[in-house]
Amino acid sequence: MPSQHEMQIEFLKRLAKGVAAQFGSRCEVVVHDLRSPDPTSTIVAIENGQISGRKVGDGPSNVVLKALRTDPAKLHDKLAYLTKTEDGKVLRSSTIFFRDADGMPSAIFAINYDTSLMMAFKDYLEDFTALGSEAESTPASAEPIPHNVNDLLDELIQESVKLVGKPVELMNKDDKVRAIGFLNDAGAFLITKSGQKVCSFFGISKYTMYSYMDEAKQQAAGQGA
Repeated sequence: MPSQHEMQIEFLKRLAKGVAAQFGSRCEVVVHDLRSPDPTSTIVAIENGQISGRKVGDGPSNVVLKALRTDPAKLHDKLAYLTKTEDGKVLRSSTIFFRDADGMPSAIFAINYDTSLMMAFKDYLEDFTALGSEAESTPASAEPIPHNVNDLLDELIQESVKLVGKPVELMNKDDKVRAIGFLNDAGAFLITKSGQKVCSFFGISKYTMYSYMDEAKQQAAGQGA
């Protein structure tokens, strides 16, 4: 007899097919199994995967990594936000968490609707009705959807650099502690061999990296007290 979790995943797979059929080929629907034995391979179902270029067996997005690292009580559904693919498609996305009987997140149901055609039509209308003002067609706040976990790790490292506000060559110890703390909170170290890449990027040893993680946690605990 299948477990409660297996039945939940099967239901979400059927739901994904139904939503994709309802809204057509521009609607990508993804099911992530948060209980996957491999945290770098969470996609168990995907409809219209050509939109982001992903397939079953591929790794998690930034949202999924954070879910694996975040206090379950602080996880909330994220609806109608913007993401973007590697080839520039702007998507309207929603991420819904499914939980087990104990309230622990067990799966994610994600919808990514390709708005490229609508954006193009919007640009045409704005150009046609322009009164001298300019508007960005692609919102700068759109979150990228990586094609694989290596791309995701690269993006998270670059986010950590932006957070600190200076290139790694100019970072002091406190800067690197902040960057490593961000990467740890974002779930970057769940990615296979990420520690090696992070150490190489920041020019530190693994021992130093773990030391910086602990220091960042202590600082965060002190700020929350």
